[in-house]
Amino acid sequence: MKNLVCLNCNEAVEKNYCSNCGQKTDTHRINFKHFLIHDILHGVWHVDKGILFTIKEALTRPGEAALDYISGKRVKYYNVFYLIVILVGLQLILANYYEKLQLLYHPEIYQAHNDIEKYSFLTDYSKILILALIPLFAVTSYMLFRRKKLNISEHFILSGMIFLGVILISLFSLLLSFIDFLENFSTIAKIIDLSTPFILFLYISFGYYKPFKSIYKPSNLIWRVFIFDILLLLEVAFFLFLLTLVFE
Repeated sequence: MKNLVCLNCNEAVEKNYCSNCGQKTDTHRINFKHFLIHDILHGVWHVDKGILFTIKEALTRPGEAALDYISGKRVKYYNVFYLIVILVGLQLILANYYEKLQLLYHPEIYQAHNDIEKYSFLTDYSKILILALIPLFAVTSYMLFRRKKLNISEHFILSGMIFLGVILISLFSLLLSFIDFLENFSTIAKIIDLSTPFILFLYISFGYYKPFKSIYKPSNLIWRVFIFDILLLLEVAFFLFLLTLVFE
């Protein structure tokens, strides 16, 4: 039974949702069946659905997905920055587990990586440090792709969506790298490690190319994306250089 007054804000309602606060008008007393089916199962399903949809969009069409979100098509998306934090946490856990396996199976490689103690902070928190660079990415894209007339906050969304894809690709690469501990698979693991930076470079380039291809001529857009990639590398290198000075 629908209420004539919203139970959340006391606004008069006529349809399925309150026009003032957005709450559903068929709110009713909570019983065990409702709690189990709606509040738990239904809620988990919708969160998972939003996460999976956002992951798919970030991997297949990050630039266009960001523009869709900016234009107002947001109901299907999970919060990009929340998802980034979750995945970064997952990646740090897996990276720690990988190091433990490396110590067990390849102690000489583990020792070589840990001989340079002053870079341990950069290694352990590299993804978090890159996350801190999203504002720089946004400012760079704002300067290079002004014709699209996106404001700086909207470039943050674009950078966040593409960075989400970077995290997903890096996470997938890390998962595949675990085959290094299987017999006769070390060569495949090395190929994965070597190919990941190239894949990330192509992903970022196409991620910024597609959302602006209707605004710029192909030749004009290609050099803008190339300049963006160069500036991106310089920004990361400079940022890491500053951190090595701080933590050496």
